Amino acid sequence: MAVKSRSEGILGKDQSDKRDHIVEMLSKAYWMEIETVMSYIANSVNPDGVRAREIVESLEEDIQEELGHARQFAERIKELYGVVPGSQEFTAEQSYLQPPDEQTDIVHVIRGVIEAETGAIEHYTGIIEETEGIDPVTQDMVIDILHDEQGHRRLFEGYLREFEKS
Repeated sequence: MAVKSRSEGILGKDQSDKRDHIVEMLSKAYWMEIETVMSYIANSVNPDGVRAREIVESLEEDIQEELGHARQFAERIKELYGVVPGSQEFTAEQSYLQPPDEQTDIVHVIRGVIEAETGAIEHYTGIIEETEGIDPVTQDMVIDILHDEQGHRRLFEGYLREFEKS
């Protein structure tokens, strides 16, 4: 009598195509987080003016959180038998997060953050949909990260409303 083993799930040899697709999506998420960290560093140092202080402080906090997200994506890539990409594979995409010409243009920074968070929310929602019923570990991790990104966007939407009133 043959003994049937339990499925290995996403780690099974028969799941390599699905796993490769998930690793590709996680790699994009990894680079999104890394690029956001670079831009948040610039946008937390460059601004001038009294009104910039709260935005700068918020970005300084977000840098560590976004770096943590990148680390989580990297660790999951490896767990799925992928290779975390090196710096030569990086291509910048976040033109909207580039520092403004005027260091007092805080609204530019706020709008850039909102756009970055919106892009992350869209991509992470796609990962959640792609992993449904296939990879619950990745799905749970990305759901938690998505929650953080939604909170960041909501915070900066509030900042934008405040800045647009004055």
